[in-house]
Amino acid sequence: MACQGVTRPTRAEIDLAAIATNVRVACELAGPATAVMAVVKADAYGHGAAAVAGAALGAGATWLGVAVPEEAAALRAAGVQVRILVLGPIAPEQVGLVAAHDLDQCVSDPAQAEALSREAASRGRVQRIHLKVDTGMGRVGLPPRAVRPAAERIAALPAIQTVGLMTHFADADAVDPAFTREQLARFEAVSRDLRAAGIAIPLRHAANSAALIRHPGSRLDLVRPGIMLYGCPPCVPRRPDDPALVPALRLRTAISQLADIAAGVSVSYGRTFVAACDMRIATLPIGYADGLSRLLSGRGRVLIGGRRAPILGRVCMDMTMVDVTHLPDVRVGDEAVLIGRQGDEEITADEVAGLTGTISYEVLCRIGPRVPRIYHTGDSPASGGPHPPEPS
Repeated sequence: MACQGVTRPTRAEIDLAAIATNVRVACELAGPATAVMAVVKADAYGHGAAAVAGAALGAGATWLGVAVPEEAAALRAAGVQVRILVLGPIAPEQVGLVAAHDLDQCVSDPAQAEALSREAASRGRVQRIHLKVDTGMGRVGLPPRAVRPAAERIAALPAIQTVGLMTHFADADAVDPAFTREQLARFEAVSRDLRAAGIAIPLRHAANSAALIRHPGSRLDLVRPGIMLYGCPPCVPRRPDDPALVPALRLRTAISQLADIAAGVSVSYGRTFVAACDMRIATLPIGYADGLSRLLSGRGRVLIGGRRAPILGRVCMDMTMVDVTHLPDVRVGDEAVLIGRQGDEEITADEVAGLTGTISYEVLCRIGPRVPRIYHTGDSPASGGPHPPEPS
């Protein structure tokens, strides 16, 4: 949700200046000869695709990457005119969307290319595709031995232009770089085989955020950073020479009620928490329907007044209770931060991920659509709603 006149205290504040800073870091790592594709799939990892696209393109990215054609169609409707690559496979029903919105499409078998060619020809157009090679991800893509025959078959299609050759790394963030190097070697071998057969494909790309940072040899002609653009380190633990990234999202709400409870009183569903002494609790208008994982029940923390306050009992669908006994000056309406910095304290998406057995990617993507996204550029968030840069 990104709307004018936002009144709900629960909101995600997105710093577009932070996005731009992180994009510039990616561009610097990639170097002047390598293009940068900002990956904005899943509504830009929960940050809002149109606004993030504008910030990323303004900071030096020249491509955008999405998972499905519908995401690209929404960007086109928002005025984005740059090259957009659909990274995921498509169903026959989606072929028309790819052609209608002038998208680049990842292709994993000749049959997909044939369907795209028929659609493009019917519109008097040529469809751009990127051949995907499965070098070890075990998800989608052609096995290396099948790439050359597939490329030769696709080259005969009347309305297809193969502009890219791509792969995806399985564990570029791993401490041991061996498998990423093996994947890259397989990809380079496929590339050499195609060149030997006289098949010229202008763009080769493989690097995600982790590979861009840790594997310079994978940068090739184009890189596809995702999570690093949002300020989350793709490689944990970090190394001293990893680039500094700026978290772009702050998830906050405000205390809706304060209550003093006596020893023996239970809090929330299932009575999993019973007060051992007299306490003061604060109720927050945010719950698992907003993306606050139920796995944080009795484990998570929020920031109030620059100090940590533990979550008590179970996270509810729409509300969460926290212990503020140690905060004597707390008031109804005071800010509570679920992700982000408040004073000298910070709760990162990675910290939340560690408590819930997942990764920062899921924590960010989980923030629900009823949470308004409020955009700003390093200063105070715009109270009237989002003001993203004009997309290119």
